[in-house]
Amino acid sequence: MLRYGWTGVCLLLLVGCASTPDDGWQVILDPAHTDAWQQVGPGGFDVEGDALRTRGGMGLFWYTRDKLGDVQIRVVYRPERPESNSGVFVRIPERPIEPWMPVMRGYEIQINDAEDDYHATGAIYSMTKVQARPGRSGDWNTMIITLDGPRTTVHVNDVLVTDFTEGDPVPEKRIWWEPDRGRRPLYGYIGLQNHGPEDVVYFREVSIRPLPR
Repeated sequence: MLRYGWTGVCLLLLVGCASTPDDGWQVILDPAHTDAWQQVGPGGFDVEGDALRTRGGMGLFWYTRDKLGDVQIRVVYRPERPESNSGVFVRIPERPIEPWMPVMRGYEIQINDAEDDYHATGAIYSMTKVQARPGRSGDWNTMIITLDGPRTTVHVNDVLVTDFTEGDPVPEKRIWWEPDRGRRPLYGYIGLQNHGPEDVVYFREVSIRPLPR
């Protein structure tokens, strides 16, 4: 289990990530760096130009190297339309062998510009209400997820959307496909969701770096 820090940077350099830029970000996914990722469930991710395009679903493309904690995750993505549905999964407790365990037991940072405030881009799906809606469908967006011990924050295009700490109150689960309530681990696997044939989202980059201290 990797508590991500400067030791983690050295490990990542040895397993084929992109070179270290001056700001400390390590690219772990782009069209040239997919070997550490694995698909579970239907559909997948196809290389299209300088990005990966979701295909079908519902499935999960997850990072197999190790669990991550105390880290920032940068995701550069472009929804085809406001209703395009996807998500970034964090704090997945176990190596996923099917796509529903991460839904129920991890956190999904939602991508969907057309939903209500508990299911919109940047929310922890169905658990937190977004503080802003800065997503831009049809354009490239940058989401930064910060995992800092029990705290999860989400910025979209430099705007704070979610600030949640384990134990904060959340709404009751309303529908069976909403995630089970309860605390998540401080370290977990991460992944990207391909939701359905009509939900096309492009991903140009996923990068990680140690928390600024």
